[in-house]
Amino acid sequence: MAGASPGRAVFVAGASGYSGRALVRELCARGHRVVCLVRPRSGVGGRDSPEDLARALPDAEFRVGDVSDPHSLREDGFAGESFDAVFSCLATRGGGVRDAWTVEFEANRVLLDAALTAGVPHFVLLSAICVQRPKLAFQRAKLTFEALLAASGLRYSIVRPTAFFKSLAGQLPRVLAGKPYLLFGNGELTACKPISERDLACYLVDCLDDPMRHDAILPVGGPGPALTPRAMGELLFRLSGRPPRYRSVPPGLFTAVGGVLGALGRVVPSLVDKAEFARIGHYYATESMLLWDETRGAYDAAATPSFGEDTLEAFYEQALAKGLAGQELGDHALF
Repeated sequence: MAGASPGRAVFVAGASGYSGRALVRELCARGHRVVCLVRPRSGVGGRDSPEDLARALPDAEFRVGDVSDPHSLREDGFAGESFDAVFSCLATRGGGVRDAWTVEFEANRVLLDAALTAGVPHFVLLSAICVQRPKLAFQRAKLTFEALLAASGLRYSIVRPTAFFKSLAGQLPRVLAGKPYLLFGNGELTACKPISERDLACYLVDCLDDPMRHDAILPVGGPGPALTPRAMGELLFRLSGRPPRYRSVPPGLFTAVGGVLGALGRVVPSLVDKAEFARIGHYYATESMLLWDETRGAYDAAATPSFGEDTLEAFYEQALAKGLAGQELGDHALF
């Protein structure tokens, strides 16, 4: 890993989230001055106050404001100070259509405008590898902002990670309760190279000083081979000592539900997001979180960059021993 120069002043948006907290922790550990703008209530279910975040991350400075409000961002966030870099970990919690464009695009656009006005030289964006094949509102919103950032004139690093460990932990309580592990189809339809929040945070911070990560789009996965859902289930059963039990769910179920809700959404607007959630479920049931090879029209596990040291097996072992505190999916839960 590239060693970052100490003493940088960095501004972090999205610091209260899963990846944001790990990023703040890593920035502080490397000696950077970290300023975060957070809402009065944040985290899963709005359970955390700025004081809660400050206790959890005592080396960072937390300011209260609204990153989507240009005035608040300027006055409460940047507050007339100079920063060497801006990191954005902003992401929609549920993936609804309006929320996706409000957060993934508009809030990031406001943040980019503020960075340009303040003369910040480097913008590091946490995106997602799934934008390679955009079929969902949040993916299109992410891609639209990526293009805006790349054309802004700022030095940029757009990081597209594969699946997080947290997103692969949702079935652990089911297994411990003796319930079957749910698979889409035969469990071999998709694969990913899971990455821990700690390794991802290291990768993000390394973007500050690694010239190979400047003005670049950076797909990244964790160490080891790509894993299918069935392989993850086998791993979890082996580690927990439970006999393997599986139940297959047809991915087409999401398509059917999404089609019905989409039609009804033309009459009942509140159903539009529910239809989008069904499309999200189908996407993750059928698309791998790996590098897409446009020439071959296929995902390429071997070409997906690997980074870090944390393995999914070690994560499962720790979760089985100590529970899933801090790994709650909240609105991202599928099961």
